[in-house]
Amino acid sequence: MEFPTVCPACARENRAEFTDSSVHDLTCGHCGARYCVFLRKQRFEVLFDLGTRALMDGYAREAVASFAAALERFFEFYVWAFTLERAANAEQEFGAALAGLEGTWRHVSSQSERQLGMFALAYLLREGREPDFLTARGLGTDFRNRVIHRGALPSRAEVEAYAALVFALIDRLLTELGPGAAHAELAQEQVFAAHLSALPDGVTAVFEEHPGMFRARRFGGLAPTPKRSPLPGLVPGQVPGQPRKPGKAVNDARAYQQALFRQALEERGALLRSFKGPPPGGPGSGPGPE
Repeated sequence: MEFPTVCPACARENRAEFTDSSVHDLTCGHCGARYCVFLRKQRFEVLFDLGTRALMDGYAREAVASFAAALERFFEFYVWAFTLERAANAEQEFGAALAGLEGTWRHVSSQSERQLGMFALAYLLREGREPDFLTARGLGTDFRNRVIHRGALPSRAEVEAYAALVFALIDRLLTELGPGAAHAELAQEQVFAAHLSALPDGVTAVFEEHPGMFRARRFGGLAPTPKRSPLPGLVPGQVPGQPRKPGKAVNDARAYQQALFRQALEERGALLRSFKGPPPGGPGSGPGPE
């Protein structure tokens, strides 16, 4: 998958492939200038945005895989944020805490169930309560397994509901983390700093933050969606003047999740098309299927 970036020398667009490190060493295809793009975006954010773009382009099944991976990688992000936050509160040196965390994570890096267990304990220790959302229904596990492991072909509506569930859960946990998320983000900044110090002369460093579904909420632009409709008697997403569907409460969790996701998609959808779109004038540069 690729994203657009502008050459700092000639100001023309190039496209770069995502890397796990978020560090991208590039050579401009137009003027030959060398530059390095540091993408300030966590892996769960990239995966969720790729899932969103796949959904927008009509690739419903492929979107499910990206949304599921985004949730798993967010649980990893949460563990790192909690552990490093706890070390900071205990005045432990950051480098030592990070090294211990990296060494410990290697023991579970290929086992998703153990990673989930680490997340559950981290949540309990930080919030002081059970992570009661870690159920098959709360995580959409049955739907995920049916699509990814049993080859089911989901409808767009089903995928939108799953995306809304994942988005609402990550958004809630990011809100609970608050400033604590910065501790995990600092680990990425250290990777950037090490690579930056090793760049040869003549290579320009560029730090970028691309539009993202979660950054809209955290850094401005996307206002919180109230669980109760601003218009009395309306379910989130209900059109004024239309009859209310039976069995729907104003604070219905699933309706709230979908309203939250649709608000974020409306805020960032157009930007995400550019974020992972084809080169201007290239094959498939026309609008994707709705």
